[in-house]
Amino acid sequence: MLELAALLYEGPWVAERHAAVEDFMANHAADINTTVRSIISNAGKFSATATFKAQYRKEELVRQIDTLLSEIDGLLVPTAPIAPTIDAVNANPVELNSQLGTYTNFVNLADLCALAVPAGFRDDGLPFGVTLISGAWKDRELQTLASQWLNAHPTPLGATDKPRPEEVATYQPAVPMVQVAVVGAHLSGMPLNTQLTERRGRLLEQTTTTANYRLYALPNTTPPKPGLKRVEQDGAEIVLEVWEMAASEFGSFVDLIPAPLGIGNVELADGRWVNGFICEGYGFTGARDVTEFGGWRAFIKSGAATQ
Repeated sequence: MLELAALLYEGPWVAERHAAVEDFMANHAADINTTVRSIISNAGKFSATATFKAQYRKEELVRQIDTLLSEIDGLLVPTAPIAPTIDAVNANPVELNSQLGTYTNFVNLADLCALAVPAGFRDDGLPFGVTLISGAWKDRELQTLASQWLNAHPTPLGATDKPRPEEVATYQPAVPMVQVAVVGAHLSGMPLNTQLTERRGRLLEQTTTTANYRLYALPNTTPPKPGLKRVEQDGAEIVLEVWEMAASEFGSFVDLIPAPLGIGNVELADGRWVNGFICEGYGFTGARDVTEFGGWRAFIKSGAATQ
């Protein structure tokens, strides 16, 4: 994250700023703030080759950051690590402004979203704040987290001594979402779970099916995979996880599912029906009934899968 932030201010992205004001700088350079002018003037130091190299490195760093953030709801950081005086900034503008963005300067290039909220006052009486950071299009989710933070750590209303009203916010996805129930190799910690996390999938809950299903270990699958079968009698509740992902990601996820598996509808213990893994009838030929374990994770942990 620090390396990506450095690319923003020390790399060829400064040329993007120069492109916006090139004509003005050419004709009115003396009218531009000296610090701003000195920064933008660095645009001429970078070649097209250096720009492409920086772009490639940026993409590498963004992939690393996406992986780091894939299993958390948000990153909580200080909005600014220091609170310098105006005189101090005037005396050392570049260094101090860089320090102010230590924990947040990477957000733009990483295509993330961030929300700053107040967090009380320091011992010297100066205000302090924190910033919540998450993936692209997570703005409403961050608003919910911010409301929970503010309610747990109440502060006055602005610069007054009036109490701030309690925040009310509920989780509302900013983009259309799809829920999918997984019962086997896509469970948390299982080999194919990355197919969910790579698509910014979010674990909503662990629950079970209704007592109308049986679980089978399918033959000749790598990694080992189960097949879920709905039955009229002698069924059982099977442990599963419900995940949520953007509808735009769901198609690419389904494309990864090999036959005889597919996506159909699965009934949860509370009566809800959600998208879930099912198996075509022919896939159960030679399959081992593992319903007695109550779920795929328990079956795998038992060591029975290798027997």
